[in-house]
Amino acid sequence: MICLGIEGTAHSIGVGIIKDVKGNCHIFSNLIKTYKPEKGGIHPREAANHHATYIADLISESVQKAGVDFADIDLVSFSQGPGLGPCLRTAATAARALALTIEKPIMGVNHCVAHLEIGRGTVRGCTDPVLLYVSGANTQVIAFAEGKYRVFGETLDIGIGNCLDKFGRAIGLEFPCGPKIEELAKKGARYLPLPYSIKGMDIAFSGLLTAAENYISKGKPLEDVCYSIQETTFAMLTEVTERAMAHTEKQEVLLGGGVASNKRLREMVETMARDRGAKFFVPSRDVCVDNGAMIAWLGFLMYDSGLRMSIDESIINQRYRTDMVEVSWRG
Repeated sequence: MICLGIEGTAHSIGVGIIKDVKGNCHIFSNLIKTYKPEKGGIHPREAANHHATYIADLISESVQKAGVDFADIDLVSFSQGPGLGPCLRTAATAARALALTIEKPIMGVNHCVAHLEIGRGTVRGCTDPVLLYVSGANTQVIAFAEGKYRVFGETLDIGIGNCLDKFGRAIGLEFPCGPKIEELAKKGARYLPLPYSIKGMDIAFSGLLTAAENYISKGKPLEDVCYSIQETTFAMLTEVTERAMAHTEKQEVLLGGGVASNKRLREMVETMARDRGAKFFVPSRDVCVDNGAMIAWLGFLMYDSGLRMSIDESIINQRYRTDMVEVSWRG
């Protein structure tokens, strides 16, 4: 079964084409166009206009690169939520138009669950992990329990990616700021104390962000501040992930989301897993970031398990939580 997926929750519009090969995800093509604002953060309407500009060409290019015809596509899936309303509607509209044109079924999927499933579908040996999901707007610790993906911890204010981007904008870095902060942090020589805000299993970043900005206003070295931000936020994330692993008694941990590309975060989580005698997994960078292949793969899993969706049911849900999804494709 060949599935085409359209991702459009925030700053990226992506189209991926996949096929199931003995229970694993084989990616034929996975193209992405990213909206980069001239200044400030993401402007939802401008991002949606960007997506509308590129989506038709991306679909055509993806099909061509995959070496298939439109007639070969068996299913069209799209990111139903959570995300920015204008962006979600653009992706959903494109998916509906394509599904109706080629007369194939449609499937809306949860963006967060797609990050987890693409890891299970592409990383050998990853079967039942605790997922540390770290992206711009989302920060969650997720694991499968009693028929659903449960959230065992999450941010109470902003996502880790937004935290890094907000700090980056404050010091004049271009979007996305995370990779630039990572490079600056490598040059840091001194740790500067920052708020370590863990409340139960949940995390808060806003106080840390304010304290970091105050250090800059007081003339502290930028490299030291970036180093301190990474060490503190990533330690918080690693701690709640380890707690979730202990609670669920799972022996695998998987990273997902764009911030999972950060090497220091990978080092910290991998060290924690090794000390527990657990396995550590991280997908390739092209499927860590928001992408169409992960949407296509989850769409396939849902459809293959017997789920169906009509065009009338394909409305977006900006607040589509991870634990709202009925996971019919897992025992």
